[in-house]
Amino acid sequence: MRWIHSGSVITCDHDGRVENRPSQRWVTVTGVPVLVDDDPEGRTIVACPNYGPTVKPCTKTESLRVGYSDWVRVGGQRVVLDSLEGFTNGTPPNAVHHTVRDARQRFLGADR
Repeated sequence: MRWIHSGSVITCDHDGRVENRPSQRWVTVTGVPVLVDDDPEGRTIVACPNYGPTVKPCTKTESLRVGYSDWVRVGGQRVVLDSLEGFTNGTPPNAVHHTVRDARQRFLGADR
């Protein structure tokens, strides 16, 4: 599993893009800050095309179901892995996920 950094592409099921904001900047992959525990949660999703009169587009990420390393930590926070999967606030509730589309790095990996 690859480490995820602020340049990685995370999308909702409808291809809306998650805006990554790293909470730490001292550990990087190719100069780009690595994401750590709870960085992918509560983030803005832009350009979700899922909308309509009774449909709510994905605008925020919610908590992760999986995707944090059990072993690797940065400053005490678990590193985010490309196995990341969580829900969004889009409709239908608790059915739309956000996942990693492209880690955008091939250098660092970790077992769960």
